[in-house]
Amino acid sequence: MLPALTRPAFKRRSPAGAMLMADWATVIGPALAAVTRPQRLAQGTLTLGCAGPVAMELTHLAPQLIQRINTHLGRVAVERLRFVQLPGLAPKTPAPPPPPAPLPAETSAALAALPPGELREALAKLAAGVYRNRR
Repeated sequence: MLPALTRPAFKRRSPAGAMLMADWATVIGPALAAVTRPQRLAQGTLTLGCAGPVAMELTHLAPQLIQRINTHLGRVAVERLRFVQLPGLAPKTPAPPPPPAPLPAETSAALAALPPGELREALAKLAAGVYRNRR
C-alpha cells in the first residue's frame, strides 16, 4: 500500500532530492544556502540555482560540496554539479548606516568640558546612541 501512495510523489522528485532540498541550509551552511537553491537531482547531477558571481566560488568548492552532500545523504547520489543563474539570489549588501545626528549644543559643550580619555569617548558614543533617531 505504501509504494502506491509514494510513487506519484517520488515520480516528480527523488527521495534523495527531496531530502536534500529540505535540509539544504544544514548541508552546506547558512552563508551558501542564502545564495543557492537546489533545483534538481537527476542521474548523479545536482542542478543548483545561484547568483552569477557565486557560481565561480562554488566551482572551486565543488569537491567539498559533493562530499558533504553525499555524506549527508548516506550514499553517492551526487557526482557532479551544474549551475544555473537565478536572478533573485544575489548576495544582499547591508545598507550603509545613517549619518550620525548632531548632538544638542549643551551635550556637545558638556562633552567638550571633559578631559580627553576613555570616559569622554564612552560618553560621546553613548550620546550619539541616545540622539541617533532624533532629527
